[in-house]
Amino acid sequence: MTIKIYQILSLTIVLLLGHMQLIFAQNSGNDPEAKLKEMGIVLETPGDPTANFVLAVQVGNLIFLSGHGPMQENGEYMKGKVGSELTVEEGAVAARLTGISLLTSLKHTIGSLNRVKRIVKVLGMVNCEPTFEQQPIVMHGFSDFMVEVFGESGKHARSAVGMGSLPFGIPVEIEMIVELKEE
Repeated sequence: MTIKIYQILSLTIVLLLGHMQLIFAQNSGNDPEAKLKEMGIVLETPGDPTANFVLAVQVGNLIFLSGHGPMQENGEYMKGKVGSELTVEEGAVAARLTGISLLTSLKHTIGSLNRVKRIVKVLGMVNCEPTFEQQPIVMHGFSDFMVEVFGESGKHARSAVGMGSLPFGIPVEIEMIVELKEE
């Protein structure tokens, strides 16, 4: 009799521990604030727009973010045309920096990135030469970063297009639509 009770208790403990590990694994993957901290990324307060527009607009549970560029740690935009002045890899770095800039505005708008249900749609514009054809590879720098921060919820629909020029000579400009969790 004692052996059966011991076996039942042992099995119960094993099941509870397994369930707790599953919950921890699910929750740890859904904490973009903790992930950014782990990555050493600090989201500062965004600057004000330079004209008569806003950085983000909320409609229902969707956030529409204006086009953002690759802001560097020194407060200046990264510049250059991909394919002539910048390599594809440097373009991907610019796309990642633009992702950080977008998350800065998003967090400022919604308070916590833990409110994000998923990244829905992204438009990536790459400042490049007319014959350049690797815009999607440049945009992987952004998309990979979103998945790194948000897990599966960071996967999104995306367009990656080439532009003859972008404001201030930046290599990448990205717009984003984000869905928030129900409150």
